[in-house]
This record gives sequence, structure tokens and C-alpha cells, in this order.
Amino acid sequence: MSSPGSPRVTMAAVARRAGVSPMTVSYCYSQPDRVAPDTLRRVREAAAELGYQGPDPTARSLRKRHNDAIGVVLGEHLAYAFEDPQARRFLTGVAEVCRERGSGLNLIPTTGADQDVERVRSAAVDGYIVWTTVQDDPVLEVVRGLGKPVAIHGGPAVPGVQVVGIDNRASARDIAARTFAGAQRPAVLSFPFDRERRPRLETGPEADQVPFPVTRERLQGVYDHCERAGLDPRGLPVAVVARNDREEAAAVAALLFDFRTPDAVVAMSDQLAFAVLDAARARGLRVPEDLAVSGWDDGPEAERAGLTTIAQSLHDQGRTCALIALGDRAPGGSASWTTRVRSSTR
Repeated sequence: MSSPGSPRVTMAAVARRAGVSPMTVSYCYSQPDRVAPDTLRRVREAAAELGYQGPDPTARSLRKRHNDAIGVVLGEHLAYAFEDPQARRFLTGVAEVCRERGSGLNLIPTTGADQDVERVRSAAVDGYIVWTTVQDDPVLEVVRGLGKPVAIHGGPAVPGVQVVGIDNRASARDIAARTFAGAQRPAVLSFPFDRERRPRLETGPEADQVPFPVTRERLQGVYDHCERAGLDPRGLPVAVVARNDREEAAAVAALLFDFRTPDAVVAMSDQLAFAVLDAARARGLRVPEDLAVSGWDDGPEAERAGLTTIAQSLHDQGRTCALIALGDRAPGGSASWTTRVRSSTR
């Protein structure tokens, strides 16, 4: 039997031990129903004696020129896929298509390190899904140049690559109009601006300069409404979180309330909106009488909390991205969204 570090046992060696041809050994693993039971038994015994583990999957995929897998480039640490509610719903849609098509799912975390490009390039996948990233992310040029299908969720726009997501600017205009109605001290609780992910509080930051496209477009939409409503966006407090996490956002929400207690907050996700609601309760503020709050995504908890939010199906968007990565045609245009108005706004 082979030991760790020893040369890999070959199919030819198993064939010699069993007294059959290498093609017969191949059939024993790929099409065992085509092999006589006695021959199948001899081959398996020979394989066990030699420590043969079966055909090399890498070599098989090279021969087939097909890997039976989708690669999802996260742009985050690996745990993000399991911790972030949005990512979980999106990846559930991707996994559903993989199950239906008999494909595997390869999660490829990238965090701006030098190894990112090689990790993406060497992935044994048939197509890629890129979770939203910045315009100058080097992995974008890599996936474009591999000749494989690519879908980008949320942006940025890349020539020849389909972007899947809602119209974030239009949805932001709508949710801001409903949340800021009658407000004197509106504010925003924002996603990270860039890959540095530094939490902070800014007043009227330049939306056009925000590298993350989803954050940029939502902030632009809020500013659009402010300008239409006669509010000066240059005076709008924007609190920026490091992650889309309710507990981590609590400190940033507290910073926003300590700076100037808002009477209306547009939060860029339901999780961030829940952090605002937590801060309001801690200060004895009534919702919506003292404070109007809204979010995005309309997850299961949003309805129970009476949260006004933008409803979108990240599950369906994950399915669409998976189908594109598998080479299917996908419908053009933005994904659908709607505003769910509930008791957290006036």
C-alpha cells in the first residue's frame, strides 16, 4: 500500500496487478456496469492492495475540458459567506442551481492580498460569479481573460460581462423619499465605502468617489432625493460601518446618535436598520414618532419588526448569476425591487 509522500499509484499499475487493460480499470471507476463482476472484484482488490485512490480528478477535468463547478469570488474572508445574511441568501440561490445541474460550488475568498489573482486564475471551475467589488480589483481582468462565462453581482460594470442586481440608485431615491418625509435631521447608516472598511462618521461625503458600486449608487440616490426635497446633501451625516453586521454596527449607530440625534435614518440593509432601532430603544425614542427608519432586502425579520425596506430577491439573483456562470443566457435589465412600507416610517 502506498504511504503519504510516495508517488501516486497509476491506473496502469492496477491493470498489471489485476491482469487487465488500463481501459478496463477506467471502466471500473467510470462505468462499472460495463464490467463483469469477477473482473470488477479483481480490479478493486488490486487497487486496495496498491493503495490506488481512483482516477486523478484534475487530469479527468483536463481531458473533458470541463470541471463541473462554479467559482464564486467573494471579495471577503471565507466566513463572510456564512455570517452575512445577504450573502447566505444569494449563495443559496447559486447552490440551488448547482444542485439542479449537478455542478459543484467553489468559494474563492479574496481580500486584496497578492495571492488573490493566482487563487482565482487557478480555480478548477467552468465559470465565475464575482460578488460586488471595486472597479480596480485585479481579479476582474483575470476572470475576463480566461474565456469562461462571468457574472458580476452588484457591480462594477465591466465590458462584456453581465451585471446582476437591482437599480440601487432608483431604489435609494424612493426609500429616502418615504423615510425623510417631514424630517429635520435626516442621516444615513452606510455600507463600507472601500476595501479598507474603516468605520467612521462623515458629513456629506462625495458619493461619486465611493469605490464600492452598491454603496456609491445608494448614496447617490439618497442625495438625489435630498436635492429634490430642498435638503442640502453636504450637511447629511453618513455613518459608515465596517461590516453588514447588526452587533458591529451598534457602535457606529451610537456614534451617529451622539453626534446629532437624527429623526430619520436610511440604513443600507435590514441588519443596519436593526442596529438603528436598537440605538433608538436604548435612548427611549419612539419609532416612527421620534425616529423614522428604513432598510434594504426585506429579510424574514423585517416584516416581524415592522421595518420599511426595499424588497429584492437575493436568492433569485444568485440563481441568475449561477445560470450565467454555467453559460446560459440570462434576462437583460435590472433585477426587480419594490418598497415595503411598514410602521417604522411615518
